[in-house]
Amino acid sequence: MANYEVKTEVSGSVWKIVTEVGQKIEPGETLMIIESMKMEIPVICEQGGAVQKFLVEETMPVNEGQTVAVLSK
Repeated sequence: MANYEVKTEVSGSVWKIVTEVGQKIEPGETLMIIESMKMEIPVICEQGGAVQKFLVEETMPVNEGQTVAVLSK
């Protein structure tokens, strides 16, 4: 089973995680929402798979390009 990392495209803080570990998601679905400059930016899964783990928690700061979750195909 191949794993891949999901990265955020913006800096900000994790506002809400909308998926759970073990949940299977489809390409284009939202994993979590980042708050950046008073805007809510979704972190979109480009490939489908099952959420293996999150590397961040709600309210944590994140940087652009940071890995926030690991999914398996």
